[in-house]
Amino acid sequence: MPINKSFFRFDSKQRMGIFVLLMIILIIQLTAYFIDVTIKEDVSVEKQEWLSLQTEMDSLKIAKTSRKPEMYPFNPNFITDYKGYKLGMSTIEIDRLLEFRKANKYVNSAQEFQTVTKISDSLLNVISPYFKFPDWVKNKKNDFSQEKQPAFKKEKIALIDINKATQEDLVKIYGIGSGLSERILKQKDLLGGFVSMEQMSDIWGLSPEVIEKLNVQFYVGSLTEIKKIKINDASVKELSQFPYFRYPVSKEIVTYRSMNNGVLTIEDLTKVKGFPVEKIKIIALYLEF
Repeated sequence: MPINKSFFRFDSKQRMGIFVLLMIILIIQLTAYFIDVTIKEDVSVEKQEWLSLQTEMDSLKIAKTSRKPEMYPFNPNFITDYKGYKLGMSTIEIDRLLEFRKANKYVNSAQEFQTVTKISDSLLNVISPYFKFPDWVKNKKNDFSQEKQPAFKKEKIALIDINKATQEDLVKIYGIGSGLSERILKQKDLLGGFVSMEQMSDIWGLSPEVIEKLNVQFYVGSLTEIKKIKINDASVKELSQFPYFRYPVSKEIVTYRSMNNGVLTIEDLTKVKGFPVEKIKIIALYLEF
């Protein structure tokens, strides 16, 4: 096939265009070679201060994430479900302690605590250094010889039903004045009565030491006078008057029971948005299904 030679020929304008293009390319190459186009780093004082602050913030974040929560001394007789969970106890081990305490019994040593709860030796070694028992338990062993000193019979503490306690009974506890005693009685009236001494931790202003003294002097008696809430019949307003429910939770309960043909068991309430699951055992004693 013959080659068309005119295809490789350029007229004067085309040659001039190619020449100009080559000159432009050459100029760009020379410009890039001789002109320093390096971007200078910002070394201003403001930026240096900002970088130093950023380094300090990063170190604080690392220290915060690596810091372990501090544990304070506590009386193992009053471990709640949440406290036991944080300590690493299983649900079964916590329930064993709660059943033991329902009989108004106390553990007085780390060994007794392990006997009741059946926790492992490794867990006991971790948490037992933080056990804090009352002074009378620590001083249980008398320094005097029984042969030289007569044996004294320990005086029993007269326990009082917390649901029948008066303001005069409550103010006898060191750390409880007229204000806190009125707050306890008001909470009792709102609930219709206490079902567990654990509810003392729900009362604002009571320190752990005062709660410990209350557990020694008071107990929960009969629950026959507790007025139960009909969970499937109560209105939003009636539910919101219950101290453990607030208006948003009460509204969610009514919505849930209307969409699921009622609330059949206490476990159903755990599906309600915002329901205080950590108080479920106590709340269940106030409800009627």
